[in-house]
Amino acid sequence: MTDQITMRPLASRRPCPHRTGPGDLTTARGAALYVGALLGPGLLLLPGIAAAEAGPASIVAWLGLLGLSGVFAAVFSALGQNYPQAGGVMGYVTAGLGPRAGRIAGWSFLSGVVAGAPVVCLIGASYVVTFAGGGRLLRAGVAAALLCAVLALTAAGLRNSARAQVALVALLAGVVAVATAASGGAAHIRNWSPFAPHGWLSIGHAATTLMLSFVGWEAVAPLTTRFTNPSRQLPRVIAIAVAATTVLYLGLAIATISVLGHRAATTVPLAALLRVAIGPAGTAMAAAAAVVLTAGAINAYVNGAALMWGQLAGSQRRKPRGTGRRGPAPLLLASIAVAGVLLITLDGLGLVSTSSLVLLPTALFLTVYLASMLSARRVLHGRASAATIPATAAVLVMLAYCGPALLLPLVIAVTAGWTRIRSRAACLGNRQP
Repeated sequence: MTDQITMRPLASRRPCPHRTGPGDLTTARGAALYVGALLGPGLLLLPGIAAAEAGPASIVAWLGLLGLSGVFAAVFSALGQNYPQAGGVMGYVTAGLGPRAGRIAGWSFLSGVVAGAPVVCLIGASYVVTFAGGGRLLRAGVAAALLCAVLALTAAGLRNSARAQVALVALLAGVVAVATAASGGAAHIRNWSPFAPHGWLSIGHAATTLMLSFVGWEAVAPLTTRFTNPSRQLPRVIAIAVAATTVLYLGLAIATISVLGHRAATTVPLAALLRVAIGPAGTAMAAAAAVVLTAGAINAYVNGAALMWGQLAGSQRRKPRGTGRRGPAPLLLASIAVAGVLLITLDGLGLVSTSSLVLLPTALFLTVYLASMLSARRVLHGRASAATIPATAAVLVMLAYCGPALLLPLVIAVTAGWTRIRSRAACLGNRQP
């Protein structure tokens, strides 16, 4: 048995279902896709959690991650240009660290999607309950209903088109813009004091939580070869994407602290800002937007995870085993449903906090990014290779803040290694006379 993987297109956190050919991506379309890879429903929740963890000092975490985001962009763009046939993050890790590390990265990424889907549903449910009224148990019920509904539609063959994904991103950006701009009149400088009420180390906790909003550069790395003139267009595209996300992220972070003050430590910061901006109708607007964004994101994640599932299963068919005739394989959907029942129930009973649940997919995605940076350090040269040094250091620091959530990537690494050992042993046994 050979210890290799087939370099086929893989899914990412925000899958790219675009069927464009080489050299047909304009700068504007590429920038839209890059921005879309970064923005997601996590933005509805994470500013509030970061404010709860670090207070106004959470703005330091935002600034640090925005700088780190540009470094990630440079590294993954270089990987996409140098390894166009890798197709995704699993291929990039394999190129520098070998097939076993590639599989561990793949399973970590897939597990991050499985663990993240229930968290996204809890985000949407929080906004619904804020509008309709209710407590933790009702929020858990709404989250479970959202997850079941989206999984059922996905199983029936529902797909997110490229235009639909862009529309969802535009919706999120619009809601954030209205919330931050219209609530500005209620901002107060006194809400920035004390600046670091929980100490300076709390900034690390906030950064680790916020990292989930900055995962996405790996999703669009394979698109680097689709530009007409990559050397000229890529810097512009990355600059536009970084600038757009900086405006949205910093605008929301500053408004959350300046306007809400001690009320910033909420799981529904956008709803709170919109209520200040336009009154009770803002809560309804936030709830409607949250449901639409949740449904769209889960559908995109699951369909993308199906491709990764098929690749990890080692399928050589034209159609990955992760997808069935109409939609993703039942086993994948069942895995997400089981994870959803467990995590949503724990949250509903108050046994875990929302911030603790966020750390589960965060730890898994950070593991993938660590493997990607280590691989890039070995296979890239020049500035891109040098950029991996601060990126690796930052990822290691954030991983240290994940605490017990680190057990998940550890279990995945051990399981993937053990499975491979058993597979090799079986192959050797079959070759014996």
